[in-house]
Amino acid sequence: MEYAGEQRLFRFANKLHGWTHRAFLPRSGAAALSRAKQGLLVGNVTVIGAQWGDEGKGKIVDWLASRADMVVRFQGGHNAGHTLVVGDQTYKLSLLPSGIVRGTPSVIGNGVVLDPWALKAEVERLSEQGVEVTPQVLRIAETCPLILPIHRDLDGLREDASGAGKIGTTRRGIGPAYEDKVGRRAIRVCDLAHLGELGPLLDRLCAHHDALRAGFREPPVDRDRLLHDLAEIADFVLPFAGPVWRDLDEARGRGRRILFEGAQGVLLDVDHGTYPFVTSSNTVAGTTGSGSGMGPGAAGFVLGIAKAYTTRVGSGPFPTEQDNDIGQKLGERGHEFGTVTGRKRRCGWFDAVLVRQAVAVSGVTGVALTKLDVLDGFETVKICIGYRIGGERFDYLPPHAADQMRVEPVYEEIEGWPGSTRGARSWADLPARAIKYVRRVEELIRCPVALVSTSPERDDTILVRDPFAG
Repeated sequence: MEYAGEQRLFRFANKLHGWTHRAFLPRSGAAALSRAKQGLLVGNVTVIGAQWGDEGKGKIVDWLASRADMVVRFQGGHNAGHTLVVGDQTYKLSLLPSGIVRGTPSVIGNGVVLDPWALKAEVERLSEQGVEVTPQVLRIAETCPLILPIHRDLDGLREDASGAGKIGTTRRGIGPAYEDKVGRRAIRVCDLAHLGELGPLLDRLCAHHDALRAGFREPPVDRDRLLHDLAEIADFVLPFAGPVWRDLDEARGRGRRILFEGAQGVLLDVDHGTYPFVTSSNTVAGTTGSGSGMGPGAAGFVLGIAKAYTTRVGSGPFPTEQDNDIGQKLGERGHEFGTVTGRKRRCGWFDAVLVRQAVAVSGVTGVALTKLDVLDGFETVKICIGYRIGGERFDYLPPHAADQMRVEPVYEEIEGWPGSTRGARSWADLPARAIKYVRRVEELIRCPVALVSTSPERDDTILVRDPFAG
């Protein structure tokens, strides 16, 4: 009887939220007990970047999302961009999970910092393209910290004042919002339903920001304006808000396929990346649990996305960067401009040392190698297999920023291929030397290649191992 009462309450809560998709219906008591005993996470896949972001995750996530029951964002903010090409339509997303375009139920987890005004603008932009984002397909964790206008202000002020210490932020307030989260002064999604009780939290928030703003000769936070802005946006955000940890637990118990969509890349992880030129969140696959409300085994099959060469946006070390005609050619052929910022990406040869390191710290099960077609026609291609600093050899990237800037790459040169790989959908469609290149990459990064992408088109993919099959 107790469980039946819980089921009735859950059904009632779901109706209130309008969250009616089959992936989120409550499981039976027997099924719940069975799953709890077995500890199964059926068919979960986590997609992360294995370089500095911009690896082409959007296409891979879109391809997988069509077969998933749920898609979950678990970290980052609207500083991360995914471009999806579906037929003759191109969708540019920066905050919404990629499943939204396919109508797959999508979740923004508690590990994301949410700019509610950016969310509204993105939803409206998609609506103009014929994609309606409703509470039936999008759920936002009610514990998500909010990115406020004061965070954007502080991000820009600090970057402008940093001189040679600039790290190349997107100036969107991501870092300051995460700082307020760990400083226990963040305004969260659930606070939008209690704006009349926000006084003590605002005192704490403003005490911190007013002191910082004074240092930049800026006026104090306009509390009335901030409250007015929050009141205006609350009605838009709150219909999407809910206890997503419960939805995920129900979906897991029903054996649903959950796709976790990472933002940025492992080399931008605040702990494991090229610090301080990193993002403000943990981008490794282990964050899926804490950033969504699921347990530590949530990640399932970890698919690391890596380009067949290397790119980076903004400042920071880049051992294989080609600031020359080769880099220019890679950038032009790969259309290397940031989805979010439009900034030109720095380009260079594939760095097997860094990808091997990313595979290790993020527990990558298989790699999706993207943009192989960009290397078509090169007489020779190079792969970085190690580093030198003076007379010392390294098989990993040293942690100190000064050492990272000093490393010299050790290259292995491979004969290029004259034919085209663009649009290939099977190994038989690839030139023999291109296959040799892929196999050598596998050896050097110590991880199998599960997918090879040969164009932005969704179907131009060679499937070696299905991530959902485990």
